[in-house]
This record gives sequence, C-alpha cells and structure tokens, in this order.
Amino acid sequence: MEEIFIFAIVGILVGLSKGGLGGPVPVALTVPLLTLIIAPQEAVGLVLPLLMFADVFALYFYWGEWSKKYIILMLIPGLIGVAFGMFILKDIDAVTLKRTIGGFTLIALSFKIASDRLKSIQYQPEKWHGWLAGWASGFGSALANVGAPPFTAYLLLQPKMTPRSFVGTTTLFFAIINLTKLPGFIAIGILDFNDLLNIIWVFVLIPFAIYGARWVITRIDPKTFEWLMMVPLLILSISLLFFS
Repeated sequence: MEEIFIFAIVGILVGLSKGGLGGPVPVALTVPLLTLIIAPQEAVGLVLPLLMFADVFALYFYWGEWSKKYIILMLIPGLIGVAFGMFILKDIDAVTLKRTIGGFTLIALSFKIASDRLKSIQYQPEKWHGWLAGWASGFGSALANVGAPPFTAYLLLQPKMTPRSFVGTTTLFFAIINLTKLPGFIAIGILDFNDLLNIIWVFVLIPFAIYGARWVITRIDPKTFEWLMMVPLLILSISLLFFS
C-alpha cells in the first residue's frame, strides 16, 4: 500500500511540474521519494519514462515557443554531460548515489530560493557559461534526474527572455535530454521493463495532474505552492545526505 501511494505521488508531482506548477521543485522530489521504497538506481531509472511521457504534453503546450539560440548553444554540452553522468551512474554504489541525490536536491532547493534574485544581477553573458550550464544540466539529469538548476539559472540571467520562451526552451532541452538518456539507462541496466509494467497505471495520473496544474495555477499563489513543496524536499535531501 505504501508503494502504491508513493508511486501515485510521484506521478502527480511529474504532472504538476510539467503543467507549470512549482517549476523544477516537484520533479526534484520524485527520486528522493522513491528511494524510500526502492534502490536509488532503480528510482532514477523509473522516473525517466514518466518524465518522457509528460514531456509530450509539455511540448504540445509550448510548441515553437523555444529559443533556438540557447538550444544550439547548450545541447551538445548537455549530451556530453549525460554521457559522463551515465559513466558514473553505472558503477556508483547505492549509498554514494543516495548522498549524491541528496546533494543535487539541496542544490535544486538553493537555486529555487535564489532564482528570483538572479533576474536582478548585472550579468555579461559569455558562450562558455552556456556550455558549462548545458553540461552540468545533462550531468545532473543523467545522475539524478535533477538537471534543471544550471540550465534555468543561465536562462534567467539572459536579457529579453520572455516567460513563454523560457518555459518552451527548458521544455525542449529536457525533452531531448530525457530521450537520449533512455538507451543509456537500458544499456547500463537501471531501467527494467518488467518494473515499468508494474507501475504502468502511474502514467494515467500524469495528464490529469498536468491539466490540474494548469487549472490550479490561475487560482492559487504559485509561490505558496513552491514553498509547500520545498519543505519536504529539504527534509528528504538532508535525510539522503546524512542518514543513508
């Protein structure tokens, strides 16, 4: 019963994030939550198909809204980061991975708290900043499905980035990153299709959560929701870091 409840929460969190509610925070919660009931490598692997399924809906909502300039700048370094993350994920032990996931989720939490301040920073963009952010996002995404902070931090610092372009660019980048992770996850054995079949019902929850997020976002304060998400994120990340 506990497993069913946690998997249901994970599916809903994925849908809420892809529906625009809470930014990357709900997704950052998914892997730490799953490590309460399954091995960390398996948790990283099982979240990926859920993200890919949700990406289809997010791409539909923001089709053509992305900035090709930033996709071109950051995608190749992002793919290199994915390959590097896969290399480490293949051999890392469970305890170290749990602590790594805890560290990444704390970074995501810190980024979310600081993100509003990034827009006010006087910043001179350089190409290598984009390359580094792309690489770090691919690496974090491969290792723990938490790659959003470097990518979104870089975009937040860019001048003349509209909200829809910001979301559209983020959506396309991570849809491609997630798609390229799939064969690697299968090859290194952390995504088992039998395990995936056991949670196939979770996919049904995602579209409802996406549409629910788009309905709720006009009726509640998104900042309040984000803070509600950040409290359990902090607890889980500290637990993974210091009590694994």
